[in-house]
Amino acid sequence: MAGSKRIRIGVLGASGYTGADLIRLAARHPNMELVVLAASSHAGKPLAEVFPHFTFIDAPALVKAESADWNSCDAVFSGLPHGTAQDLIRELPRDLKIVDMSADFRLRDVGVYHKTYGREHAAADLLGEAVYGLTEHYAEEIAGARLVACPGCYPTASLLALIPVVANKLVDPADIIIDAKSGITGAGRSLKQNILFSEAGEGLSPYSVGTHRHAPEIEQEIGRAAGRDVFVNFTPHLIPMSRGELVTCYVRLAEGVKPDDLRDALSFAYQPRPFVKVAEKGVIPATQNVRGSNYCQIGVFADRLPGRAIIISVLDNLVKGSAGQAIQNFNLMFGLPETAGLEQLALFP
Repeated sequence: MAGSKRIRIGVLGASGYTGADLIRLAARHPNMELVVLAASSHAGKPLAEVFPHFTFIDAPALVKAESADWNSCDAVFSGLPHGTAQDLIRELPRDLKIVDMSADFRLRDVGVYHKTYGREHAAADLLGEAVYGLTEHYAEEIAGARLVACPGCYPTASLLALIPVVANKLVDPADIIIDAKSGITGAGRSLKQNILFSEAGEGLSPYSVGTHRHAPEIEQEIGRAAGRDVFVNFTPHLIPMSRGELVTCYVRLAEGVKPDDLRDALSFAYQPRPFVKVAEKGVIPATQNVRGSNYCQIGVFADRLPGRAIIISVLDNLVKGSAGQAIQNFNLMFGLPETAGLEQLALFP
């Protein structure tokens, strides 16, 4: 019975933000048992010494990835940075199911990976078996996968808003502008001057203008829905809040299409899906509606420019944008209810 199944999991990169949120969710998942937590820079420390909010759970001590007993696991989640993840994942036992939250297995074309991330792929032989983990659109493939590449937070918010309307030919895929804003945890936990409180607080700043590494990932999936190559105008911004993400997508409507047609297509696509909610007409999505949850809220609005519409998508970048979606994929991979361990509502206020 799925409800009583115990699955032993390991976490690579357990001392990062995505690793920590994965542990937070896994600790109360009805089927997960935490057996390996790898964080080489903190090896030997109790988890609660690195993250005091875990004082209230029993968890194994942190270990080096190289000395971890991965054979004691049934599944491994990787919260490592791109480049580092592929080097360690290629060495894991082949019988393990793996959910990678880095960018290392998201791009299907090894040439695009090299151009985007500036290095040769060290595990290119695994790209063919990696399934892109956008749960709402690849559920069947994910259910049968050994290796799932969990999408980035920006691509998740953008693609959930855009794939159904592109696939139904309701918008012009050659004219998409994505204005994206994320909380500071999206930049990771390492010390960086631009994310210090005094540097990032009370301000809003764009970054990686015209060059952000998530753009090829978004283009890959929109192109797949459109049936041809596409390019998007994508600009990310850093917002001085700990978590949350909002993307505003500006689209040109196809001939004869109205904004309400976009809302209808999105509602139809996600009606059976538990975590994507399309807002009623006139309701504006906001990050506080989804903070701490695995939900994505999408709204559609008429633009004041004739023939255009605006689609707004919000999610928590650490949950639906990373760790929560990873667990959603894990649930499918192990034949569990998709919602297992993920039914918590948003934190408000």
